[in-house]
Amino acid sequence: MLIAGNWKMNLDMSTARQLAGSIRSSLEDPGPVEVVLCAPFVYLDAVYGLVHGSPISVGAQNMHAEDAGAYTGEISASMLRSVGCSHVILGHSERRQYFGETDKSVRDKVVQAVRHGLVPVVCVGELLDERDKGEAEAVVARQVRGALEGVAYPGRGKLVIAYEPVWAIGTGRTASPEQAQAMHAHIRTELSGLFSEGDAARIDILYGGSMKPANADDLLSQPDINGGLIGGASLEAAPFLSIVRAAMRADRP
Repeated sequence: MLIAGNWKMNLDMSTARQLAGSIRSSLEDPGPVEVVLCAPFVYLDAVYGLVHGSPISVGAQNMHAEDAGAYTGEISASMLRSVGCSHVILGHSERRQYFGETDKSVRDKVVQAVRHGLVPVVCVGELLDERDKGEAEAVVARQVRGALEGVAYPGRGKLVIAYEPVWAIGTGRTASPEQAQAMHAHIRTELSGLFSEGDAARIDILYGGSMKPANADDLLSQPDINGGLIGGASLEAAPFLSIVRAAMRADRP
């Protein structure tokens, strides 16, 4: 199980420190559940300093596909590693919607992340219109293949997929546990075709569509849901920790 908090473009330095410190001080041993805080770039070093030595890891929300160069405003994989990051979110629907990211650009970043020892959290998911037209499975399959085609299986724990039904992000709507499980199983099948059935079974697939304390137990009890990519509920310690504890209850070998 993996629970990752995506803080998006929120908080200031003071509240970021308070949040990270509160999560660390209040988190009992999560056992096999991984906990990752994905902070804005400017807070990564501070957050790492607060959680280093604890079971909490630090992740970034994006990165560039090149090692270095004239890319004003961009951040490289080696920069992320140098401030303690272990994970990086790639291809989030908001990056695709607002910044023109494509399956190919996501794949380029996945290759770069793996090369530098970062765990890519690859986001896939359909729009409401695509679901209503019955295209959800085809859209998600295309995104999975586009992001991972030709990428060698990097090993257990070194690749994560996050399914985020775009219609459920920040809207208060959530896919039912059955809907979420069906898509996670579909993603697992696609991963089996890209790697092997055994390797696919070892890849964590997170649910990323408005998971919160009230629905976390039901979602995390599904056999192919291996954690959550948490947005709004990650901006306060209490609800985020409640979701972590739900993952601890649901964790399966």
